[in-house]
Amino acid sequence: MENNAISLFELNRTVKEVLHAALPEKVWIRAETSDVRQNQNGHCYLEFIEKDKSGKTMLAKARGMIWSTTFHLLKAYFESTTGQAFASGLKVLVEVSVEYHEVFGLSLTVHDIDPAYTLGDQALNRAAILRQLEEDGVLDLNKELELPLLTNRIAVISSPTAAGYEDFCNQLENNSQGFVFYIRLFPAIMQGDRTENSIISALEQVYEHQEKFDAVVIIRGGGATSELSAFDSYLLAASVAQFPLPVITGIGHERDETVLDIVAHTRAKTPTAVAEFLVGYMADTAGDLDMAQQLLTEIVQDRMQDEKDRLKQAESDFVYMSRNWYKDQSTFLASLGTTLKKEIQAYRKGSDALLATIAASLVRNTQQLSKEEQKRLSSYHAVLEKNALGSLVAKEKQLELYDKILELVSPQNILKKGYTLTMADGKLVKSAALLGEGQELTTQFADGKVKSIIKKKV
Repeated sequence: MENNAISLFELNRTVKEVLHAALPEKVWIRAETSDVRQNQNGHCYLEFIEKDKSGKTMLAKARGMIWSTTFHLLKAYFESTTGQAFASGLKVLVEVSVEYHEVFGLSLTVHDIDPAYTLGDQALNRAAILRQLEEDGVLDLNKELELPLLTNRIAVISSPTAAGYEDFCNQLENNSQGFVFYIRLFPAIMQGDRTENSIISALEQVYEHQEKFDAVVIIRGGGATSELSAFDSYLLAASVAQFPLPVITGIGHERDETVLDIVAHTRAKTPTAVAEFLVGYMADTAGDLDMAQQLLTEIVQDRMQDEKDRLKQAESDFVYMSRNWYKDQSTFLASLGTTLKKEIQAYRKGSDALLATIAASLVRNTQQLSKEEQKRLSSYHAVLEKNALGSLVAKEKQLELYDKILELVSPQNILKKGYTLTMADGKLVKSAALLGEGQELTTQFADGKVKSIIKKKV
């Protein structure tokens, strides 16, 4: 038996020769990266593994390496295409050459990588997160919230040193409409492994003071696409979806839409675009207020005219009724006097003494009745006069109230509160789209006017 035995070296060399003869020079394989590390010379050493569908049982494992020159190119290409850092735990499709060394055994040298394969896996992961959010019933919760009419108290979650945060603040502070915004920064890490926990922590701080804000803005200033993976987090997306205030995102990438963008109330491309959205929303509200003011003014003016007409009619009716009543009473008294005179003459024919007595009695009764009727007429006149005066006073107070309402909603009073009116060619400007470069504008403040010329539209 000893004569037929071969050495370990001979066995390994035979395996090497068999592999070299059986396999092509390069072969594409599907695997998962593990233990990825780069040494000081720039070479990348890693392991390729494959697990069963449950992800618990290891089916295969092989050592791999990428030479520094190749690794530099492949890493940049992979990360710019996928937006994902080249690290452990990725499912990859790589082109390798199979090497077998008599001492070090099997190893795979990477020559190329297909980012599209990894992108497909990321898309599946994102779809799984969205599906889970939908099954939990929270996917569209934040979108169902309504932005307040005056959305100008903004809680901002961003890095305080990010250029995007500075651009956002400048855009709001220097808006052409002159709207005032109140901004409070809740600092957070916007890239790296701690991004998810940092943003969730900032959201919790905003939640403690939610009554002080109208909306939450999450922004970051550009950066590498590979840093967007933190915004595809289930926990972060669920926190935003269920947040009690509308959340507006401006992550800084026009092409890439993260899970966070999908669950947020409103998604803008950049921090500057978020600021433009807020200014535009305030402009729409201001336009609605202008229309409401105009409508209220017309309603009050019409109501005041109606009340004036009613007062005039009431006054006319009162004068007419008073005159007719006095005339009726006078006619009644005249008729009564005539009747009494006839009765006195009849009684005088019977007995002068009795007639004299009756006459005297009738005269007294007539005088007494006349006095009572006069008192009654005076009482009626006083009551009518008092009621008329009371009605007139009430109407005058109501008119004073309408005058005060008109004064409160008057354009001059609105200007005193910090609003302005912008005129172009003598007409009120309601949309920036109607303006052009070189056009002269007149801005009306409460204490005067300022003229300006548009040099450049932004």
